[in-house]
Amino acid sequence: MGVYIHWPYCARICPYCDFNVVRHRGGDQPAELARAILADLEGQRALTGPRQLKSIFLGGGTPSLMDPGQAGEMIALAKRLWDADPDLEVSLEANPTDAESGRFAGFADAGVNRLSLGLQSLDDDALKFLGRNHDAAQAVRAAERAAIFPRLSLDMIYARPGQTEAAWRAELARALDLGAEHVSPYQLTIETGTAFDRAVKRGAWSPPDPDLGAALFEATQDVLETAGFDAYEVSNHARGETARSRHNLVYWQGHDYVGAGPGAHGRLTLNGARTATQAAAGIPDYIALVEGAGTGFELIEPLSPVEAAEERLLMGLRIDAGVRFEEVAALGLTAASVRGFVEAGLLVDDPRRLRATRAGRLVLDRLTSELATP
Repeated sequence: MGVYIHWPYCARICPYCDFNVVRHRGGDQPAELARAILADLEGQRALTGPRQLKSIFLGGGTPSLMDPGQAGEMIALAKRLWDADPDLEVSLEANPTDAESGRFAGFADAGVNRLSLGLQSLDDDALKFLGRNHDAAQAVRAAERAAIFPRLSLDMIYARPGQTEAAWRAELARALDLGAEHVSPYQLTIETGTAFDRAVKRGAWSPPDPDLGAALFEATQDVLETAGFDAYEVSNHARGETARSRHNLVYWQGHDYVGAGPGAHGRLTLNGARTATQAAAGIPDYIALVEGAGTGFELIEPLSPVEAAEERLLMGLRIDAGVRFEEVAALGLTAASVRGFVEAGLLVDDPRRLRATRAGRLVLDRLTSELATP
């Protein structure tokens, strides 16, 4: 089982972001929220019973804005509530600016052993376009200071307006020189309701056409494979199996996970059924729910066998290992029924598992949709 903790505060809201985030304005609320998250974890322990804890992930938002002492309390409590694996992975998402204030040492002391650093780009003009509050020099310094953590992952965004394949190859190569064992390169997507969505609709700029997006995806695979990184997931690359994100594998392999914090989602096996949980999105609402009910759940709902299978397909096809046919039996999928996708080069010819090929990963949303509605 994994634990996800959502810290919603950000120094600024990036124009591409559609996560549940708010501007950090100080005051007493962050301390109140930290106490509510601790109480929520205890409330969810009463539901799950004893479980083996494989990972803790502090995400957001920008959890590197959190007081490291608060993070330490959350980590220590989760380890007390559940049976912590001897090789427990504890990840924290961080912005480069938080390295400048010397906060990284505090988080390392709190128990964080894997830093997920949001570089996003090493080009100053691109960083301004993406609404980031750091420049390339700060990004490089932050990666260097992250050496105090045993494991480092870098987030990068590509398929930006005006970006060429040659420029992206060079930028990605520079990022690899920073020494991370894990890289998460994401194509820029225009999410409904974001500032970028509004800008594109009014014609301020246009995202790259699909052919260029595909070329940039292929360039990403080439650069990272040449550098010894495995594309173990559509947007995640690791230098060997030990460098893979154990927390994300909890999601992609269909394991249970607790979600605590405003708007956090969870998946728990309760009374034999895979059950979806979702916390209240508003910070005051979340705090009030925890105080009144013991958890922050706005929704707790068992999934039907078909719903669970659809979700398992959606997550499992993202990784190189794929998903076993018996795990999605409710969808009626068999090696014979997917033969057309194999012959089209979108699925690997495997009698036991559904596994997307590199070509299949290029059209994974469409592929998953068609497989889920045979």
